[in-house]
Amino acid sequence: MFGMSHESYLLLDAVVTIIGLIVLITRFKVHPFIALIIAAGFLGLTSGMPVDKIIKAFQDGFGGVLGFVGIILALGTMLGKMMAESGGADQIAQTLIRAFGKEKVQWAMMFAAFLVGIPLFFEIGFVLLIPLVFIVARRTGVSLIKIGIPLLAGLSAVHGLVPPHPGPLLAIGVFGADIGKTILYGLIVALPTAIIAGPIFGTFIAKYIPGNPSQELVDQLAREPESKDLPSFGITLVTVLLPVFLMLLKTFADIAFAEGHVVRNWMDMIGHPITALLLALLLSLYTFGARQGIHSKQILKLLDASLAPTAAIILIIGAGGGFKQMLVTSGVGDVIGHMAVTAQINPILLAWLVAAVIRVATGSATVATITGAGIVVPVVGMIPGVNRELLVLATGAGSLILSHVNDAGFWLVKQYFNMTVAETFKTWTAMETILSVVALIFIMLLSLVV
Repeated sequence: MFGMSHESYLLLDAVVTIIGLIVLITRFKVHPFIALIIAAGFLGLTSGMPVDKIIKAFQDGFGGVLGFVGIILALGTMLGKMMAESGGADQIAQTLIRAFGKEKVQWAMMFAAFLVGIPLFFEIGFVLLIPLVFIVARRTGVSLIKIGIPLLAGLSAVHGLVPPHPGPLLAIGVFGADIGKTILYGLIVALPTAIIAGPIFGTFIAKYIPGNPSQELVDQLAREPESKDLPSFGITLVTVLLPVFLMLLKTFADIAFAEGHVVRNWMDMIGHPITALLLALLLSLYTFGARQGIHSKQILKLLDASLAPTAAIILIIGAGGGFKQMLVTSGVGDVIGHMAVTAQINPILLAWLVAAVIRVATGSATVATITGAGIVVPVVGMIPGVNRELLVLATGAGSLILSHVNDAGFWLVKQYFNMTVAETFKTWTAMETILSVVALIFIMLLSLVV
């Protein structure tokens, strides 16, 4: 079309669509939910997709994201509401502030996110810990961005680099890497990377974009508890970390028992993120509710009220998933990935590059990791002696780069932190890109000694 090859046309079409999406939201103030639907439809029509498949692709992407993320956000928000109302979040915040001091509380947030995030999906860690960001910001007067970026960096670093997150875990299978070595190397790379992209970058960017939180979310997640009798730090930690513990048990069962074993089957169900969060929420009804003297009718009202502020967030994330699926179905991700493979470069750098361009095209870190590994693995077979564990990490690092408008995480952060699209690019997108590039540098350095 227009004298271009099909591949070149698809790339141009994707670029024009993404630019148009940004213009609709920033210049014409179209609601992101509507703008994402329009952009997805435009891309489907102009890329040559059959008309009957355009709506289906969007629905599949929308439902695919909300089928998991929507449930996780709802359960996590309810748990966050109970933690906030009972004073549990305030208890954790006060403990962190006492331990690290007001000037270094951003480091506490990064380490907390890094540890909690190892067995958790990014979205789960986010909704579990976001109340702490609002509480700590309110209590210390420290910028929301200065506290929030380290938390996001800690969660995102382990999400992209450390099994048992789905991307690295599946890449291990594709490359035939050793899971133990991958976890070890992943932790070695992820921690310094999170420090640079989190507390260090967060402190810098907060001078220019301090953050202006939504008062509605502040009232919900960071309000002063009515009772001064706060839940103990231990009780609060047990309740909040119950999902982490259950998911770790699931991982242990997957290693210790053969597939189909009754114990493994039960632990796979109990340790599933949805089940684990549901059990934590049920526990919170006692530890943060009945135990604190909150009656059942009041608990019901709190849970009902907790969902209202997240309705728009959930719809925008779903629409982002629909747009992402349109990019995948139209073939844009495949075109970019195969173009990158033709380059004659270091296999580790190639794995990072392929995952990076697929991430930019599709908006999904997990899709970028899995697809990138599948594209690169035949090339690896032609080059003996390549460290397969580092290939897994390089693919995961590439999958983190340049989160933008086709990524559900972009909209999640934008809405919770009440930022404009431009501010989200300068904070979240920049932080993700720093994570990706710095991780690649550490991986290349590690390749010199392992």
